[in-house]
Amino acid sequence: MKNTKKIKSELQIYSYKSGITKQVIQSTINDEIIETIKSTYQVPFVEKYEQLKQYIRVLEEKRKVYQMFVDKIQKVSETEVNEGHV
Repeated sequence: MKNTKKIKSELQIYSYKSGITKQVIQSTINDEIIETIKSTYQVPFVEKYEQLKQYIRVLEEKRKVYQMFVDKIQKVSETEVNEGHV
């Protein structure tokens, strides 16, 4: 599983790529070229960006669940130590 930092970096790259293609499309007059740029670059960049955002959400949710698990174990361990069960 990729780490969150790497995914966020990749997400930033696709954000830049999408922004650049949007600027190119806005400065282009030829409709045929615009459609080619959209289908070849912009649509795939936006799709990848959305996939990465979703993946970040999943990773964050997994991290939260894992942290809750760790916190509960730590709380139980502290309770056992305080009660002298260890």
